[in-house]
Amino acid sequence: MKIYIIGSVGSGKTTLARKVARKLQVPHFETDNFVWKRNSLEDIRNEIDVRDQLLQDAVALNDWVIEGVHIDWTDPGLQAADQIIFLDIPVRRRNLRIITRYIRQIFKVEKANYKPTFTIFLRMFKWNKYFEEQMKPVFLMKFNKFNHKVHRLITEREVEEWLQQIERG
Repeated sequence: MKIYIIGSVGSGKTTLARKVARKLQVPHFETDNFVWKRNSLEDIRNEIDVRDQLLQDAVALNDWVIEGVHIDWTDPGLQAADQIIFLDIPVRRRNLRIITRYIRQIFKVEKANYKPTFTIFLRMFKWNKYFEEQMKPVFLMKFNKFNHKVHRLITEREVEEWLQQIERG
């Protein structure tokens, strides 16, 4: 099973991807980790060919869960996916999750791939707004060619119902 999960910051894509990967016992990849070489001092952007190769290596596996918000270079993953999950969670809910995540990361209850600074925290609200206004329409248009395998989930109930279907096989 190859599942590609897309959504804005705070949509729950990483949480869902981890659950699905654990249930299916398949590898889980975050597109951010294709883009960035993680470093304790500061993340360094990978070269485009490195980023693309990391994606290709993941997509070449028999089974996987890939999640992220990137769109301009991820077509190989979308094409290879058996299912594309678009977490179209309402903005207000995503903003609440951003706040909750930041608090949990500051108190070291939740792990982060990045250093959770107040600057990044504030940027997440901007990214969320940008996603809603700029990226979401592009995703929706792109999904037209993958329509047969796209699941647009808006409520937490829809997410849970989809997850139950995956668990039942």
